[in-house]
Amino acid sequence: MAKVLVQMDPIAGINIAGDSTFALLLEASRRGHELFHTTPDRLSFRGGKVTAGVETLTVRDERGNHATLGEKVATPLDEMDVILLRQDPPFDLAYITSTHFLESVDALVVNDPAGVRNAPEKIMVLEFTDLMPETLITRSREEIDAFLKEFGEIVIKPLYGHGGGAVFKVGPNDPNLSSLHEMFSLTYREPFVVQRFLPRVSEGDKRIILIDGEFAGAVNRVPQAGQIRSNMVRGGAAAATDLSPREREICERVGPALRERGLLFTGIDVIDGMLTEINVTSPTGIRAVEKLGGPNVAAMYWDAVEAKL
Repeated sequence: MAKVLVQMDPIAGINIAGDSTFALLLEASRRGHELFHTTPDRLSFRGGKVTAGVETLTVRDERGNHATLGEKVATPLDEMDVILLRQDPPFDLAYITSTHFLESVDALVVNDPAGVRNAPEKIMVLEFTDLMPETLITRSREEIDAFLKEFGEIVIKPLYGHGGGAVFKVGPNDPNLSSLHEMFSLTYREPFVVQRFLPRVSEGDKRIILIDGEFAGAVNRVPQAGQIRSNMVRGGAAAATDLSPREREICERVGPALRERGLLFTGIDVIDGMLTEINVTSPTGIRAVEKLGGPNVAAMYWDAVEAKL
C-alpha cells in the first residue's frame, strides 16, 4: 500500500461523471492505497523541503457524495510515496512554480514535473511537424494574413489555452480578423497558434490516451452541428472509436518521446489523421473510454505507477 497525494483543483467542485482524476483516485482506493488531497496554492518551500496543507481523502462513485476530506495538516511531501500532479491549466507562472517545487520532492511525481514544465500541450507537438496540419506560432498580423491567404481557412487559438477556450475559425476576407487579432494581442503576451482548418473536424476530434507511451484507449469527440470545438466541456459528444493505421503510426512516433520525459499519462488529439495537441498537464478521457465499452485505463495507469515504485 502506498501513500498517494493528489494535487488538484478542489475536489468538491469536480464533475465525477467525466473527471479522469477521480477515476484514478477510485482505482487507487480499490487497490488499497492511502489517499490524500491538496491544492497547488497550499505549497510552501523552506530549507530545501516542500510542505503543503494535506487532508486525508476517501472517495466514492456517488454524485453529490463523492469525497470526504479530513482535517488539513501541514505535511512534508517527502512523506508521500506517489504524488499525482493533476491540477487543470491555465499553464501559467503559478503552474510552472508548482512544478519546480514538486521537482525537489523525494517521491514519485506523475506526470514528471520537469517533463510537464518542458512540454506544454501546443509546443511539444511541434517536434512532430510532419504529423501535424500546417501550423504557425506568431503575434504578427502580417504572418497571419499570409498564412490565411495560403490556406483559405484557418483556426486561431491561444498558445496556452485549454478546454477549447477562445478557439476561432477565420475564413477569406473575414471582417472579424482585425478585431480578433486586437483582442488576442491585448489579452495574451504569448504568441498565438494558427493552424490550417481541417474540415473533417465535423466527424470528430479523437482523444487518444497513452499510458507510459503506449496506446491505452480512445474516444471520438464529435462537435455539435455548426460548431468546430469538440471538447466535451463545450458540448461535444463522445463516441466509441478504433484507431486507424495512421493514428497507430502517430502513437508509435510520439510514445517514446513521452516515456523519456516521464509523461506517464498523456492525451493526444488527432483530427483527420493529423496530430494537433499533446496534452500532459491534466489529460481527460478515462471515464468516457470506459463508459463506451473501452478498457479500464485507470487500472493500466496504476499498473504502470506501481511498477515504477
